[in-house]
Amino acid sequence: MSTTDTPDEHQHDPQHEAGVENALRAGLEDYDLSPEDVALLESGGPGGPEERPDGPLPVLAVVGRPNVGKSTLVNRIIGRREAVVEDVPGVTRDRVSYPANWAGRDFTLVDTGGWERKVEGLDLAVAEQAEIAIDLADAVVFVVDATVGATASDEQVVRLLRRSGKPVVLVANKVDGPRQEADATELWSLGLGEPYPVSALHGRGTGDALDAAVRLLPEVSAVGGGLLPEGGPRRVALLGRPNVGKSSLLNRLAGSERVVVHPTAGTTRDPVDELIELGGRTWRFVDTAGIRRRVHLTRGADFYASLRTQAALEKAEVAVVLLDASEPITEQDIRIVSTVVESGRALVIGYNKWDLTDEERRHYLEREIEKELVQIPWAPRVNVSALTGRHVDKLVPALDTALESWDTRVPTGRLNSFLGQVVAAQPHPVRGGKQPRILFGTQASTRPPRFVVFASGFLEAGYRRFLERRLREEFGFTGTPIELSVRVREKRKR
Repeated sequence: MSTTDTPDEHQHDPQHEAGVENALRAGLEDYDLSPEDVALLESGGPGGPEERPDGPLPVLAVVGRPNVGKSTLVNRIIGRREAVVEDVPGVTRDRVSYPANWAGRDFTLVDTGGWERKVEGLDLAVAEQAEIAIDLADAVVFVVDATVGATASDEQVVRLLRRSGKPVVLVANKVDGPRQEADATELWSLGLGEPYPVSALHGRGTGDALDAAVRLLPEVSAVGGGLLPEGGPRRVALLGRPNVGKSSLLNRLAGSERVVVHPTAGTTRDPVDELIELGGRTWRFVDTAGIRRRVHLTRGADFYASLRTQAALEKAEVAVVLLDASEPITEQDIRIVSTVVESGRALVIGYNKWDLTDEERRHYLEREIEKELVQIPWAPRVNVSALTGRHVDKLVPALDTALESWDTRVPTGRLNSFLGQVVAAQPHPVRGGKQPRILFGTQASTRPPRFVVFASGFLEAGYRRFLERRLREEFGFTGTPIELSVRVREKRKR
């Protein structure tokens, strides 16, 4: 053995790793730890109990016509100004769903902002987008402008709500004082029960309305495709912007014309997921083509695309994002990839229409990938042609690799032995005369792998990225996002 091997001589020695872990744990007693920290440390390591939800979080949709204050209410609920609120035609937003918590309950909040704002066909656009949002929700907050009263558009949405059978909380917004409360009581006429008078702008009354909404939510979402049993077929979302070949690929994989490719007027729904035999096993491809927008509605395209993407990811474990290799990578492609990473799902990138690319295009594609997809060098890549069937069989090993990484748990002893070596070789830079020290690391959960590092001071973003890169070099994690959070803990006062 050469001398360069000495730092690794204890690597994967369980006795040494257990010794490292115990020594570090003992040292943690000198630091101020919260009850949550202690619970995390006690549950860490292989076989330890792990907080994993029994299914997708319940979904609460905020619906209503334009300018009633939906986005202001959404910002109020999530506690930050994230939803775009200015009334400008064509304002688009990357995300329409947000993680939210109220009174200790976690749920997903869907904002149906970003509506078609042309006056012609407005009622139709309102009803159609509300219909999609209602379909994808467990409960609905219906926002009406109390100062205007119930309009024909509002009554149209009420009819949809009744047909859906979904539970509804009626919010009368823009009630800034007692004078407007009389306006709010007139909304009893909608037949949706008691209107909750609120001012989304000032926060008045929003707590009562949210209490009522959260009471209507189930523990686990009923719209996330139902609870699929553990150990069943692995669940794959096939995502991508329009016309990249999702339907063609699904038909190729299924061996038949299962998906209609041409658009038709009217909203069609196909809630059936595809069970497909691949590589001698059954896979469940969750339906992402189930909601098609009407041909004449163009501006809402991004809105529909992101709703569909979100709904598919709710039900999936791994996403195959299909890109058109014959065309430059677009902003929408990057946005879909980012949505998958943010959702914490495993990821495979499929470059479709490979048969249409020549040497020159492939050269430019490589440069585009280096520039546009620099954040996800860890995602497996498969070059396919849905038309000819070229290399579609290579999807299976890529999916298997990504899912195995997504499920990977690193033993606590091994993780800390690795962190010790990394920090010894490249310690955190000194800042303001102090050098933060990593005290202990543990893996909090899998699906995706989430790591928590306890440190004596703030770790800079650059150093965190360095740790993530080294984690990937050491443990693989091909095809899965990983999350690294740092808890700064100070020494107890003597």
